[in-house]
Amino acid sequence: MKILHRLRQLLLLAAGGFKTVIGGQALIEGIMMLGPDKRSIVVRKPDGELEVKTEPRKLLKDKYPFVALPLIRGVVNFCSSMYNGMTALMYSAEFFPEDEGAEEPSKFERWLDEKLGSEKLSGVIITLSMVAGMAFSVALFILLPTALGGVVARLFPGIPVWGRNLTEGVLKVAIFLGYLMACSHMKDIHRTFQYHGAEHKTIFCYEAGLPLTVENVRAQSKHHPRCGTSFLFVVIVVSILLSSVVFSFFPMENTFARMGAHLLMLPLIVAITYEINRYVGGHETGLCRAIRAPGMAIQRWTTFEPDDSMIEVGIRAFTEVLPEVEGTDKW
Repeated sequence: MKILHRLRQLLLLAAGGFKTVIGGQALIEGIMMLGPDKRSIVVRKPDGELEVKTEPRKLLKDKYPFVALPLIRGVVNFCSSMYNGMTALMYSAEFFPEDEGAEEPSKFERWLDEKLGSEKLSGVIITLSMVAGMAFSVALFILLPTALGGVVARLFPGIPVWGRNLTEGVLKVAIFLGYLMACSHMKDIHRTFQYHGAEHKTIFCYEAGLPLTVENVRAQSKHHPRCGTSFLFVVIVVSILLSSVVFSFFPMENTFARMGAHLLMLPLIVAITYEINRYVGGHETGLCRAIRAPGMAIQRWTTFEPDDSMIEVGIRAFTEVLPEVEGTDKW
């Protein structure tokens, strides 16, 4: 039965089937969906009830049209997605306190609350969390491989430029895949990845033109070609290719200089990756499918089969952000 549903999906895609811009993110016992003009967060509370928070989206491009230009839009959308994801994640965490007997706020925390107010303080915390998350990712997937490549260069002084580039590239991929595999074996993360699967299945069901029922959603694939995991993998690949070209023309042996160059190239890497994913996500040529294939394969570590209660969360979040005018969410 699953094979028949998957075959139907492939036939729809081959025929230029509908692709939606609606996307989402798995949260703590919940899912966030982003539509063209609305954002919805649905959380399964400890008592089993659904907490639904739906609000209009304020798009930066509506106020500053230039941010929708190619290359610029990639960096803006990436930062916006990070912020939306962090705020939604922190919101979902509020329903699941780690310790009922939590300690009283410290003097510093009370001082911040008094000076900034709870709303401003929350914004500061979210911003700092987003910056910390981005810094951790850059350090782990970009700077660490560069540093290790420097160690290899010291151990083998005669290594050519292409050899060091190749070493850093292999290390980037290995660290990225190792990180995903390690996360997939953590109990709490595994459950979040089940919600990730529910998100993908719900979107696939809608794109297939089927009614959004638990039965129809359950039958869909949990691997979606426009997943954020695929985006991150393409970021890694683009960084490898771009840095290889740059360092071939401008050889840099100093490890810290190479780290600085990687940081300077990062906005361009994100911008190029966004444009690639935007094109690949909207076309079904053999080349596009080949580019998507590695990201699809990686999803075996970031998406797992959800239960029916998780699918219900995905359906509710998705229906909340459906546009009033049919077709305005076309990719």
